[in-house]
Amino acid sequence: MKNEMTSKERVKRAISGNAPDRVPLSDSYWQTTVDRWNREGLPPSVSPSVYFGTDEILYLSGDYTMRFPERVLDQDRQYRTYWDADGALRKDLHTPDGWTSQWLDFTIKTRADWEKHRHRLQYDESRLLSSTVAAYEKGQSAGKFICFTAHACFHPTWMRIGMENELVKMLDDPDLINELFSAHVDLVIDIFLGLESRGIEFDGVRLADDLAYRTSSLVSPETYRQAILPHHGRLCAHFKERGLPVILHSDGHIVPLFGLFLQAGFDGFHPLEVKAGMDIRTLRAEYGDGFLAFGNIDARALAGTREEIEAEITSTLSVAMETGRYIFHSDHSVPQNVSFDNYQYAMELVKKVGRYR
Repeated sequence: MKNEMTSKERVKRAISGNAPDRVPLSDSYWQTTVDRWNREGLPPSVSPSVYFGTDEILYLSGDYTMRFPERVLDQDRQYRTYWDADGALRKDLHTPDGWTSQWLDFTIKTRADWEKHRHRLQYDESRLLSSTVAAYEKGQSAGKFICFTAHACFHPTWMRIGMENELVKMLDDPDLINELFSAHVDLVIDIFLGLESRGIEFDGVRLADDLAYRTSSLVSPETYRQAILPHHGRLCAHFKERGLPVILHSDGHIVPLFGLFLQAGFDGFHPLEVKAGMDIRTLRAEYGDGFLAFGNIDARALAGTREEIEAEITSTLSVAMETGRYIFHSDHSVPQNVSFDNYQYAMELVKKVGRYR
């Protein structure tokens, strides 16, 4: 019997469109899901990603916050109010699904605030975590696909100045937004180079920028083209000069921006949320087979009957696998209403249906 590919080989072939032995596996899980599965049969000493083999990609990064001192103002079993490392005042609600944040105030509101604190985005080696090299060496020896990951520019900026403030200033003060985006992109590139200087060799890059909600994008295509695309393009160009494919993570309905994302230089898209109207079938029909589809498995179906699980997986994989450019992932992360038994069944199906002949 032919030897199985390593994760690195499998993911590389999927990204290039040169069909691997089987669909690569990656996924993420709510902590409450893991807690439930521990009660239903998942060994407590084993993570679900290891148990199910959905850990074929190892993500490595650094600290790209503004490194403000974090201060907890109040905390009880239900709420936690604190100033975070990006200078934002947040109030977190503790629910069975984890912490849900509400942003209340921001240190940076004006150009004067930015000028006062912009030095906080400067690079130094303390932004590289001491555990990263050890994690890399372990992943490398296990044959994992090594992926640099960071937020791109839009998402981290709104966490520093507020979503509404960012959207308004994109129109009213585009020069300030351009400076904020540029400073963050500089830091991301510097962190990447710093990790490279420590001997880490990356196989690919995933950049996160949540640019949509359930029914549409958060910005118009024209605003994206003017304000964001140059920064996405600079990041993609930097990594592609090194031969690294770049995957974009964005939740929501990204269809209005999809063609512009391709223009910026992204090679793949994650997680392609089904519940936000993302469908690999229509994307392939409109944009061809030159991009990697990463996800597009409806997590709601994973909580259904075995027939619903089978229908979701077989119908999605039958289209996604045609080009070889596909990596399995739920369409965001696996919620707690998915039973351990259901997910086991889903993974058995993926490993069976997802094998290339």
